[in-house]
Amino acid sequence: MTALENNLISYFGVMPEESLQAISSRFHPETLKKGDYFLKAGKPCDKLSFVKSGLLRVYKQTEDKEVTQWISTPGYFVADLSSLLFDTPARWTIEALTDAELYTISGENYKSIGNVVPNWHELEKLFIAKCFTFLEDRVFTHLSMTAEERYLHFFEYNKELFNQVPLQYIASMLGMTPETFSRIRNKQLSSTS
Repeated sequence: MTALENNLISYFGVMPEESLQAISSRFHPETLKKGDYFLKAGKPCDKLSFVKSGLLRVYKQTEDKEVTQWISTPGYFVADLSSLLFDTPARWTIEALTDAELYTISGENYKSIGNVVPNWHELEKLFIAKCFTFLEDRVFTHLSMTAEERYLHFFEYNKELFNQVPLQYIASMLGMTPETFSRIRNKQLSSTS
């Protein structure tokens, strides 16, 4: 079983082999170079991709700053889900922070899976529920934890990112200023040395 198929099962649930093949066969390899855009805000999102390798930053430009919503790492899907599902302009810009390898399905192929996979609507509901649960957990973290607790929690599960992406992106994603992030980071570094 390929990495794509394993991840399809982890996101969409266990399914018959023929359904898994029908879905995975609709994905094609795509590569992005560092700095390439997967999507620009205001444009329609017409694809969903699974990240095989590399890092992509999901962000939005506000009046006075860029806000990083997420950094997508291998093993995750990336898209502006609202734009993909509701045919609205994308809210997010998605840019490759490193060279990246993706498995991509076009929006058209994604929306036609129900024609060949009998229980697709059930599987898709599981996928969207997982996305929603993930977002609920992130919101709860932001509301219930201090800046330092958010930093420690994120660091515990994403240590490698601290050496791979500009730290201001992580600070933004955690909802703190670069100065607060730096102060917490220096405190953590001095307590471990």
